[in-house]
Amino acid sequence: MAELLFEDEVFRVRGAVFEVYREMGSGFLEAVYQECLEREFQKLGIDYVAHRALNLTYKGEALNQFYRADFVCFNKIILELKVMQSIAPEHKLQLLHYLKATGLRLGLVVNFGAPGKVQIDRVVL
Repeated sequence: MAELLFEDEVFRVRGAVFEVYREMGSGFLEAVYQECLEREFQKLGIDYVAHRALNLTYKGEALNQFYRADFVCFNKIILELKVMQSIAPEHKLQLLHYLKATGLRLGLVVNFGAPGKVQIDRVVL
């Protein structure tokens, strides 16, 4: 069986996500989950940057436009938070663009909006 990319770090991040979901359930605004996850990351000692700007380039030159990731954890995993009925292909595509912009290899789309569960999808570059 192939080893998963950043398995230990993803395990810790998923643990924080599940704890927030266990406490809050589904359906709050994304900003609520953002704040709850920040508190859980701090409590668990997970290295993160919230709302990190992701710079873009065109032919080697910096653009004025940039993306903003909800979280970058351990300086190697991008988290994109959603509160939707389900994770749609465009959400994964958005995260793929974030990965391309940064050169990072792994992202997680976390959806707190699905009734009765939290969804976590991996996107690998």
